[in-house]
Amino acid sequence: MAFPTTTITTTNLDAGTDDPSLARADLLDAVQKLNTIISEGGAANGVALLTSGGKLSSTQIPTTMTATGVQVLNPTGGVVQIQDVLRLTSKTVTELNALKTAGTAAAGDVAYCSNGEGSTGGPSLAVYDGTNWRQVVLEAVIT
Repeated sequence: MAFPTTTITTTNLDAGTDDPSLARADLLDAVQKLNTIISEGGAANGVALLTSGGKLSSTQIPTTMTATGVQVLNPTGGVVQIQDVLRLTSKTVTELNALKTAGTAAAGDVAYCSNGEGSTGGPSLAVYDGTNWRQVVLEAVIT
């Protein structure tokens, strides 16, 4: 059943003088919509259920999110904490310079560059300083 998207009619429910026989259809509609909300709790396109602590459980949050355009995370503390691996899509020097030329690179941008290490053409991290991409050379292997 589809999640209810229309309001419940109260025309026959809002006055003490309303005829109960006319209110029956409105009450039935309201109960059916309420039952739909209850039955679709935790289901796709339904209502997200909260834990006893008033938070969304991990089962209510998708494991992956796909978005287009610029996504802004704006925590109240000013820090985004990532508790797992951050996987950056590999970019080439040419691709990073194209971002610079297009004016879409911003100071503080960080990228994984597959061929950015100057002397070897190997991989490096790159940080955009507002004018140029700067390499952060990857050193010894972590063991």
